[in-house]
Amino acid sequence: MIIEINPERIRPRQISQIISIISRGGIVVYPTDTCYGIGADIFNKKAIERVYQIKRLPRTTPFSFVCSGLSDISRYAHVTDYAYRILKRFLPGPYTFILEGSREVPKMMLTKRHTVGIRIPDHPVCLAMVKELGHPLISASADSPEGEIWSDPREIARELGKQVDVIVDSGLISPNPSSVVSLVDDEPVVIRKGKGDVSIFEE
Repeated sequence: MIIEINPERIRPRQISQIISIISRGGIVVYPTDTCYGIGADIFNKKAIERVYQIKRLPRTTPFSFVCSGLSDISRYAHVTDYAYRILKRFLPGPYTFILEGSREVPKMMLTKRHTVGIRIPDHPVCLAMVKELGHPLISASADSPEGEIWSDPREIARELGKQVDVIVDSGLISPNPSSVVSLVDDEPVVIRKGKGDVSIFEE
């Protein structure tokens, strides 16, 4: 199923339709500020297993997830005063921040160091979905087995076919992965340079 949503004219009924599918264990392809992502409810183990199968990744590879706001992040991660200032400055935006996970996070979403990767994309459709769901969506880039990130939701529909339950079409998105920055122990470390400017963390 493809649902077209104009980011400038979001219809609540469409968002509710998508969330109904996700709540039943469905897999969604949705827009972010960096690329199209493959998502599922972080509390639905079977749905997350399906995403691992689609991505052809080992279960030891942790997925990051999308939160609706800073207060949401504080539920799923331990946020120090320093980390809060960084998050407030750079989010929403094209960043994934690595933080120590809280007890609210399912074990399969944690790394061996009990950390999590958290995003708040600057995209109205994505944020509307997470707010309606009431808790985070996992975030995995929609790409080919060779690592090519798809920009066209119609191409994603052709490639993934019946592997996903709904594709949210908000137009072409020129793919550029998020920058990944660890804030563990209040020591910023750039893990990946992407769309977000990381120069401040390299000074």
